[in-house]
Amino acid sequence: MNLAGPAALLSTTPIVLNRWIAVLWLAAPGVTLHAQPAPKTTPGATAQIKDVRIPKIQARPLLEQFLNGNSRSDMKRIDDFRQRQPGDGDPVSRKTAAWIGYDEKTLYAVFVCESPPGQTRARLSKREDVFNDDVVGVLLDTYHDRQRGYEFFVNPLGVQSDAVESEGQNDDFSFDTLWYSEGRLTPEGFVAMLAIPFKSLRFSADRAQTWGFGLFRYIPTNNESSFWPYVTQKVEGFNQQLGNMSGLETISPGRNLQLIPYGAFGQSHFLDNPDGGVPSFKSKTDLRVGLDAKAVIHDCLTLDIALNPDFSQVESDDPQVTVNQRFEVQFPEKRPFFLENNGFFTTPETLFFSRRIVDPEFGARLTGKLGRWNIGALAIDDRAPGATGDPADPNQGDHAMIGVVRVQREFAKQSNAGFLFTDREFAGSYNRVGAVDARFKLSANWTLTGQAMASESRDLDGTTSGGDAFNVDVHRQSRDYTYDLQYIDRGEGFRSDLGFVPRVNIRQLNQFAMRRFHPKSKVLLSWGPNLFMQGDFDHRNVQQDWRVSPGINLEFARSTFIGAAHAEVFERFDNINFRRQDNALGVHSEYFKRATLDVNYSRGTRTNYDTPTGLAAFRGDGSEFQANITLRPVSRLKLEEIYFLTRLYTRADSFPGVPLPPAARPATVFVNHLARSRLTYQFTRELSLRVILDYNGVLENPLLISLDRQKRITGDVLVTYLIHPGTALYLGYTDQLENLALFPGTPPSVGRIGFPSTTTGRQFFAKISYLFRF
Repeated sequence: MNLAGPAALLSTTPIVLNRWIAVLWLAAPGVTLHAQPAPKTTPGATAQIKDVRIPKIQARPLLEQFLNGNSRSDMKRIDDFRQRQPGDGDPVSRKTAAWIGYDEKTLYAVFVCESPPGQTRARLSKREDVFNDDVVGVLLDTYHDRQRGYEFFVNPLGVQSDAVESEGQNDDFSFDTLWYSEGRLTPEGFVAMLAIPFKSLRFSADRAQTWGFGLFRYIPTNNESSFWPYVTQKVEGFNQQLGNMSGLETISPGRNLQLIPYGAFGQSHFLDNPDGGVPSFKSKTDLRVGLDAKAVIHDCLTLDIALNPDFSQVESDDPQVTVNQRFEVQFPEKRPFFLENNGFFTTPETLFFSRRIVDPEFGARLTGKLGRWNIGALAIDDRAPGATGDPADPNQGDHAMIGVVRVQREFAKQSNAGFLFTDREFAGSYNRVGAVDARFKLSANWTLTGQAMASESRDLDGTTSGGDAFNVDVHRQSRDYTYDLQYIDRGEGFRSDLGFVPRVNIRQLNQFAMRRFHPKSKVLLSWGPNLFMQGDFDHRNVQQDWRVSPGINLEFARSTFIGAAHAEVFERFDNINFRRQDNALGVHSEYFKRATLDVNYSRGTRTNYDTPTGLAAFRGDGSEFQANITLRPVSRLKLEEIYFLTRLYTRADSFPGVPLPPAARPATVFVNHLARSRLTYQFTRELSLRVILDYNGVLENPLLISLDRQKRITGDVLVTYLIHPGTALYLGYTDQLENLALFPGTPPSVGRIGFPSTTTGRQFFAKISYLFRF
């Protein structure tokens, strides 16, 4: 879990700073060999009991039973919440109490939270979009292994978010399961209830259960995260700090079989411009039905089978700058089948990146836990490599076959070791990667992570290759200090076709150090300097890069953060050495209840990686500006305005000794505008409307950079009726306009025009699915 607990996630999730500020502000993930000492309490604070016995109740609690100072005497009351931040160990600043209980099928938690008038943040939003609001939650380590756990959160209106957290990894919010919640604002604050069916959890078959257990409250106006029991930042790791909950007897998840049939309809009109083919406008109608099935085996393993699955992506990708990038830009996975339980396939190096699988026809996945063994296996195909459209291609219509196996063994208190194997095969070619990794807890604050990998590949022409790679990381985490030392070594022949490894032939050393001070102030909550250093050589011992980047971060009340950094950089590209500089400033603020602001600006010298034929790479002056403003004028309405501006200009020394025409110096190399307006209206907790308008414009100087002048406008409308995960109706419409035209001729041709007036892609789609749970 990032920063070893959900409190850190809540305090940092809204921050959208540039890459320097984000690296400096977020501490590295924690991994947790030895039992941890009990955290010291703040001077003056009393020691806290971490054991609780949950009572069995005869009747389901109702929210109304906890209004106007009332409660249930047959449920266990917990009210000794302690801050994790800003005051590590201080009592929660606003009165908070929770009542817990269970019956044969469900675990219940009811929170009663006080808040000054007008300071409770609560919006009626889509599922998972709660972390700018006040939030309460339940944390469950059901195997009591101090390694993994479930997280269930609600805002004051009962809007849900859930996740799986694992030591050494970020929280996995792709986890979605069926549970129930309610919330209500009161004159004193709010009341919220969570009802979590045991059928939605995985745990041992013991008659009497003891689970790791915690309760959580987040107060955004104070930047405050509080827990029961006390969870400190002074030691690394999170799960070992949870309490111990006993009293659960004769419970079982029961038989759990889920069937999710779906139907999808799509009609599209688009410009088809195949390489080497004849361009034309085409229309296409798709009708697809399929079935996703899920079965729980022995209460601990989950088998997912997708027959004729719909792997379409309902949500569009967020804007990212892809112009003049030296390495591949990573777009996150958004398809539900791949998102669910993807943490089982996570290793220090990203050796399985599911977006490499483009168009599967079937898939099966097995994930779960057997004692101290964590298991993940995936078998799937991909039609994309054989969809060439060329009848003369002997591989036309063939599928790539893909397999991934991950096994991990937990040992000692919070350490683990495992291996991963991936295999992709297509038409006689293959790429196979094997890896072993381990994580060790060295002390209360230090962890060690390592991974060794090897690959073997055969291309379609019969060429074979192979290589190895290594990754070692030493990490220290505490409330006041963060230190990370990482060594990466990837051989020139190493290849991971199913992973995201953008660079090989490299030996790289990274160091990061941060100091945080916590003044006794209600305005400035924390601040501190930091330093990031990086250096790398290729396997011929030629220096490729180095970077030295000092910075400073400041945290203020009302979730306001400011970060600044300076970087001195050396970069070798195309056998040319470049010295560069960079200055960056980032601001994030939720000072106003109904507005969130993110602004990031960086400026310095940049390298032009994409020069035209005959022109060497050169150094120029560049800048990046990113702004994201979110407005919530009313509870149900969310407006987001996003704007990215990226520019590169020549310098007086860009072309030393090279004669160029006057138009090429000094001059603009390119300007890239990315803009997005997104409106979301939540009619009810189930029904929402989302409208997106995107603009992407690239204005280039063809003498200096190899880019097309691109102008694209995209409109996207989506209506969602989501009762719960698995049962949903989606209606969507997308229309894309570009500055392209189909010119008549023999054959016709496609060319650029001045204004984006041609529809190059228009689609209407409908999808419905229903969850049957047995």
